[in-house]
Amino acid sequence: MSTNEGFNLDLLDQWVGEQEFKVEREQTIAYAKATNDPIAAHLDGTLAPPVFAVVPVTAIMADATMGVVPDELMMRILHGEHDFRIHRPIEPGELLTVRAKPIGIEGKESGVVVTTLIETRSDRGDLVNEQYFIGFFRGGKFDGTVGVKSPEHSFDASLRDTDPTFSAVQTFDADQTFRYSEPAGDPMPIHLDDEFARAMGLPGIIIHGLCTIAFTSHALLSQVSPDDPARLKRLAVRMSKPALPKETISSNFWSTGAGRYAFETAGDEKPGKFVITDGLAEFA
Repeated sequence: MSTNEGFNLDLLDQWVGEQEFKVEREQTIAYAKATNDPIAAHLDGTLAPPVFAVVPVTAIMADATMGVVPDELMMRILHGEHDFRIHRPIEPGELLTVRAKPIGIEGKESGVVVTTLIETRSDRGDLVNEQYFIGFFRGGKFDGTVGVKSPEHSFDASLRDTDPTFSAVQTFDADQTFRYSEPAGDPMPIHLDDEFARAMGLPGIIIHGLCTIAFTSHALLSQVSPDDPARLKRLAVRMSKPALPKETISSNFWSTGAGRYAFETAGDEKPGKFVITDGLAEFA
């Protein structure tokens, strides 16, 4: 029997309906606090943090991504990569319409990669952001590649031979996943139930991948544009290893010109552990 049996390939490149999301100021502020965000415009509810962009799309993103894989793989998903294309920040009070479609499936030695494209539009009629979500299904089997991959954002390894433009050291709180779960709308048990996480082959509760991305976003904004977070136009990362509660992460950022920064983020759980690789940020 083909290892591709059970995959719903006919769903590729098909939009999964549309959903509406009313942006409440209290939720954007809660999200900023849950990710230890120090940016004033995020904490006072003027603008939503950049990674909050995933909150309105979480349900439809999951439907589109999991809809193409066999049922037995659904709970084995990990956040592989994410690429935010930010046309403007989300603003509290606006009504958003979101839609998503799976655009590619690829078999890897250790699992299956599904790439999903998501669009967010405002009731003003403009395109607010686009996102590429890459879900990695551990232990899945798929022969070959169907559809398309997300845009490249690979890291130039020669940068490691130079001094970073700036660095950041951040530590996750012991209760970070519990504080993050509600404002993010992400109740996945691998982030909240230690026994369940271990049953899934993990070392225990892990930090939400998007929470880790949020930490790097405000590390960037704090250095590059703390008073004008709307300048951030792209944030793309590969999630290498999950971070853990109370773990300290260290990020190095290199300016590569024209408002672009390459970065990677190491954890301290064991030597050589990276939680984010192939990081790319672009500022207007």
